[in-house]
Amino acid sequence: MSDKITLQVNGENRSCLSQTALPDLLQQLGFNPRLIAVEYNGDILHRQFWSETKVKSGDRLEIVTIVGGG
Repeated sequence: MSDKITLQVNGENRSCLSQTALPDLLQQLGFNPRLIAVEYNGDILHRQFWSETKVKSGDRLEIVTIVGGG
């Protein structure tokens, strides 16, 4: 029995360990958590809920990087 799951991140299938916390997944994927917004299964996930969110097989994440400019 494998403890790996498959989820979709920005339209691409990705694998990670079961019960991975969202902040850990974001770090593994190389995102700076201070500069992103996360849509989790179709809903914007407020930052205050990130640490309690564990990704599950079949989850869909859209991660948007915030870019400043002038």
